[in-house]
Amino acid sequence: MPFLDIVDLSAGYGGAPILNGVNLSVGKGEVISLIGPSGSGKSTLLRVLIGLTAPSSGQVSIDGTPVDYASKASVRALRRRMSIVFQQFNLFQNMTALANICLAPVKTLGVAPAAAEARGRELLASVGLADKADSYPDQLSGGQQQRVAIARALAMQPEILLLDEITSALDPERVGEVLDTVRALAATGISMLLVSHEMSFVREISTRVVMMDAGRVVESGPPAQIFTAPQEARTKAFIGAIIRH
Repeated sequence: MPFLDIVDLSAGYGGAPILNGVNLSVGKGEVISLIGPSGSGKSTLLRVLIGLTAPSSGQVSIDGTPVDYASKASVRALRRRMSIVFQQFNLFQNMTALANICLAPVKTLGVAPAAAEARGRELLASVGLADKADSYPDQLSGGQQQRVAIARALAMQPEILLLDEITSALDPERVGEVLDTVRALAATGISMLLVSHEMSFVREISTRVVMMDAGRVVESGPPAQIFTAPQEARTKAFIGAIIRH
């Protein structure tokens, strides 16, 4: 049984369909990368999974338990098992890096403040920012803020981590430090579903690559297959355009 199972998932905005019957499964410890042109539904899929955009039909299950996105209690339970990091850091500007990380575990999970602080310091060290606990977001570079955002997501102890174009808002010289953090996370065995245009990184880190277009999964396979021997014409065209440029 897949750990995360997505069956015939559809969603849209203002009556316009964005996802059109997505079927996808993620096993424990898998790193799945979503690729495809802009507007293909990659980021919308992540937003639906975390409960920020309502699905119009279909089903999502975690470890065999269906998620009822119409139920606040079900979505709260989901967010205890799944966290998301966006391309914008969304840190609270009036709070230190450590306070940003500790807020949700204390308020949502009921973790004791002292325990949350100890864990927060561990997480900052794990992303290479042990010395930035008392720094405010405007004292940090974009790459450092994104690493704080990753640590904040990990503070919720998720079993599944969603990463939505987490390097696209960064200066080029800051991209590497964030990708190094994701590499380290992948080695811990956490399940990840990520959207990225960093194709060399996608090829390196993924256990599977999923090509999307027009709100559907076009093709799914190991990185070597998708990047060197894609089976579908749309995947071939997309990969060919990337290689040419």
